[in-house]
Amino acid sequence: VICHHYAGCGVCENCAMGYEQLCVHGRITFGGGTGHGANADYIVVPSRSLVILDDELSFEEGAAISCGTGTAWNGLKKMEISGRDIVAVFGQGPVGASGTLSAKAMGARVIAVDVVPERLALATELGADHVINPSEVDAVAAIRELTGGLGATATLETSGNPQARQQVLECLRPFGRCCYVGIGGPAEIDFNRDVIFKVATIFGSWTFSKAELIEIERFFVETKAPLNKLITHRYRLDQAVEAFKEFEASKTGKCVFVMD
Repeated sequence: VICHHYAGCGVCENCAMGYEQLCVHGRITFGGGTGHGANADYIVVPSRSLVILDDELSFEEGAAISCGTGTAWNGLKKMEISGRDIVAVFGQGPVGASGTLSAKAMGARVIAVDVVPERLALATELGADHVINPSEVDAVAAIRELTGGLGATATLETSGNPQARQQVLECLRPFGRCCYVGIGGPAEIDFNRDVIFKVATIFGSWTFSKAELIEIERFFVETKAPLNKLITHRYRLDQAVEAFKEFEASKTGKCVFVMD
């Protein structure tokens, strides 16, 4: 099985819809910043949080889709990404790389944006059609150049970086869609230029519901998108200190703890 990684009260309106991370009563007992974590041999979770893992997916792939990969996928789903789209994914950490992989599996042309060369290399391996390093070029100008001066039809912001939060709107073409999933600091946005006059649609997305987790699992089984390529580092629990130092360096793809 895999777990939907939040458990609320289970009975309020939001919990009843499967969005336990939005529990009206704030009773998140598993997941979140103060709940019980899963970096352990055993965890205790409500039975309603469990979803059967498809036989075609590994435990490592299940760990990916039940957190960061599912988060990126759900943001793209909200924007109804398809083969008609040119999607710019800002940030290529585990969530952003998942966005690149998922958008390609949905049929889109993908532009991956990050300042870390290792992560841009992974994005290319995951199917990105173009990669942009904003520390070397103007990301907005580069995206416009790649799209005939029009801009992206959709953007996914996964980094939380204030500048990226501006640029995902600046590089949109008219009638474009933008989804924010990265947690970060405040950003200055020109709503007249980048939202109103573009007739842009903006989404916010925070993880996914339990029903959507089942849909996410089905999507990756059916598309056979190479989830395993997201996972770049594996650790034992007794390597936790080393692992978290690696995470903090922000150069990896998805990292997992492997239970012996």
